[in-house]
Amino acid sequence: MLSRRTALAALAGAVGATTSGCAVTPPSAASGTQAPAASPTPSGPTPSPTPTPTVDDRPRAPLTGLVVADAAALGHAAVAVKVSNVLSAHPQAGVNQADIVFVEPNGISYTRLCAVFHSRFPELVGPVRSIRPVDVPLLSPMRPVFGNTAAANWVMHYVAAHDKYLENLYSFKAGVHGTAAYYTMPHRARVHSVFCRPDELRKLARRMTAPPPVPYLPFATGDEQPSTASAGRDATKVAIPWGPGDTWNTSYTWDEESGRYLRSEPWGRHVLLDGKRVTTDNVLVVRAKWRMDKIYAGGGAPDPVVSIINGQGTFFYLHGGRSVTGTWAKEEITDLFSFTLDDGSPLRIAPGRTFVDLPQIDAKVRITG
Repeated sequence: MLSRRTALAALAGAVGATTSGCAVTPPSAASGTQAPAASPTPSGPTPSPTPTPTVDDRPRAPLTGLVVADAAALGHAAVAVKVSNVLSAHPQAGVNQADIVFVEPNGISYTRLCAVFHSRFPELVGPVRSIRPVDVPLLSPMRPVFGNTAAANWVMHYVAAHDKYLENLYSFKAGVHGTAAYYTMPHRARVHSVFCRPDELRKLARRMTAPPPVPYLPFATGDEQPSTASAGRDATKVAIPWGPGDTWNTSYTWDEESGRYLRSEPWGRHVLLDGKRVTTDNVLVVRAKWRMDKIYAGGGAPDPVVSIINGQGTFFYLHGGRSVTGTWAKEEITDLFSFTLDDGSPLRIAPGRTFVDLPQIDAKVRITG
């Protein structure tokens, strides 16, 4: 399957039909010749012309698909920040300002977040934690600045081998440590005490200064509607298992009043340091292969490594209280995901904030209407 390499924008095209005919010449009195008989007038209603799609050339944010008043205001790099998501790391900060949040496995029954900021930069994000290998193929199409607390040696070598696709500015790197980019909360446990100021981190970048080159997701623009508007099923809640035996579920529940999904962790509502519930416009569940790697865990308990390069699987997309399903594929590290619905048509995602969850390839994702 070919990957989606071009920017997703509204397509202009005109599909129509015109009819043509010849005038009927009356009989000539001089010649006495008979003119050809006129064609009978067709009966029935006249077919309506095919409407011409509206060209939508308004500037849009590349990670949300939302229309922006001033494209120049987004002429800067995106900043991705790894956020710890174990129970002891809560409450977190800044997650609700992210354009996209990736949810990745961490250990046997936990997750870790990779929050990406471009449209808005909160004052603080965190607590900041270490890299996972899947961050490289997830982030590379965006060309972001990457904030984290480093990782195991082999993971750092892997990131360094692909540093032309992202600029890794981890918390104790020379030139970053001691700046305003990272902040320590002394009253927090040491492992969860580091927070990031993403806009300050962005200013320290030397190579990654341009905005994401293309829209990251296949957003509906112009006359297009999200796929959930005309297909799928009711979806007021989705539960996603992360632990063994389909346990340790995170979930999203549709809230009619706010028009968003409310996020919950296995222990309860996902609430941030400011007291606000974590919400999202879109939920995209991408089931992918995991392999358990003891080396990554330092010889201790196995830790999942998510494989999406040259990968494929199934997905669930939820928006507006409805869901659709299909298949995904991704080829090289810098390629975007491609998404195809069960009926063979391309997925169209509503502009807005998106959580992308990466459970196991056979995870029993449960959607209720």
